[in-house]
Amino acid sequence: MASTLDIRRADERFHTRAGWLDSHHSFSFSRHWDPGNTHFGLLLVSNDDVVAPGTGFDTHPHRDMEIVTWVLDGSLVHQDSEGHNGVIYPGLAQRMSAGNGILHSEKNDSWTLTGQPEHREPVHFLQMWVIPDEAGIRPGYEQLDINDELARGGWTTLASGMSQHADQRAIGMRQKHAALHVSRMRPGETLQIANAPFVHLFVARGSVELEGAGLLATGDAGRITRGEGQRVTAGVEGAEVLMWEMTAAVSMG
Repeated sequence: MASTLDIRRADERFHTRAGWLDSHHSFSFSRHWDPGNTHFGLLLVSNDDVVAPGTGFDTHPHRDMEIVTWVLDGSLVHQDSEGHNGVIYPGLAQRMSAGNGILHSEKNDSWTLTGQPEHREPVHFLQMWVIPDEAGIRPGYEQLDINDELARGGWTTLASGMSQHADQRAIGMRQKHAALHVSRMRPGETLQIANAPFVHLFVARGSVELEGAGLLATGDAGRITRGEGQRVTAGVEGAEVLMWEMTAAVSMG
């Protein structure tokens, strides 16, 4: 069957504004519900969040979910019931496996851990959820600074459960059918997207030209089914792009 391409524009996303939180949701989330937009491939959540300083998500539970967080600007404090805590910053890949149950919080209050002066800058981050390939596992956490790899250009594998990425410098994920790649593309740089049954391409900043689709600006996404390795080219200001490569989809049975 031929490849199909579904472009979703930034201003078409669901929007939550709660004073301290400004969040855009690529899929149905919380009170926003569209039965025709619940997931793509294995990706159930792709939230684009801005959180005011001194605020954030209080302690809350998760279960049977692989949660990847990618900070674009500012810093985010993670703390969980398994004893993990730390500050996530741009270029630091982070994955939390909720497994058979975990509690965590995410806040824009890095000074509480670092001892540095209180700041007044928001934190801007992406949070993405995929289902694990096994339910009820022990909760887990992993993080890795990949700034050096990003500086070399091209795609950097941020997180993966696929066997072909086992020897690459990426954080692991308990989903053998999914991998997340990221690139800080230089102006005019051209990359090839994954040749996979499901590819979700998200423009976090800047703009790109996607072969067969045209211009994608900040916040736009392409959902590609049966991808054929289309090319993507950064605009004059460059771009930061995240690409989910998936070889399976959520079973709706």
